[in-house]
Amino acid sequence: MFPEYRDLISRLKAEHPRFESLVEKHNALDHEISRREGANGRGYCEEVARLKKEKLHLKDQIFRILQQQSQQASEPSH
Repeated sequence: MFPEYRDLISRLKAEHPRFESLVEKHNALDHEISRREGANGRGYCEEVARLKKEKLHLKDQIFRILQQQSQQASEPSH
């Protein structure tokens, strides 16, 4: 997820508790979705669809934080 932000993600996971929590929840949902769908993808159902929407919402929040932090890091300090 977001390889262009790999270094920033590592730093934020250590320094930003909310970011770390969002990433952990996203990863947990990813594993749960994979478990429910199964290797062949036949376990897809409404609950999996709901989990995927929740995962996407978390990903959006993670991306917003990455954008904000990246922008702040690139702004010249006064």
